[in-house]
Amino acid sequence: MAAELSDKLKALLDTPVFISVATIQPDGSPQVSPVWVKRDGDELLFSTTIGRRKEKNLRRDPRVTVLLQPFDSPYTYAEIRGEVTMTTEGGQELIDELALKYTGLKYAEFNPSSVNDDPRVVVRVTPRKVVGRI
Repeated sequence: MAAELSDKLKALLDTPVFISVATIQPDGSPQVSPVWVKRDGDELLFSTTIGRRKEKNLRRDPRVTVLLQPFDSPYTYAEIRGEVTMTTEGGQELIDELALKYTGLKYAEFNPSSVNDDPRVVVRVTPRKVVGRI
């Protein structure tokens, strides 16, 4: 069953706050990446490219933990545990939307070398449990 996000957590996710995404490596060890995020209802969306470590890990094992911790409020945090689904549909649109949210530029303007990237993937996190101090 999906978990609901609090109104305060939703409000934080709607700001340019970074999240750290933890996935499970093939050997069972954790892998963590900071990423940009947006919210769609109670679900979180972030972007990666095909072939990156987190994409490979999530294809093999869709379980994920996301940590949100605003840099200006270090004792405020949320750990969101859940599962992901992924699609390439809307991948470029999502990274452009996130880049505008975080940098004020489209992604290709912010990161000109991205023209050489593999296709973008939309990663949708459905929360199963939310804990923390928000």
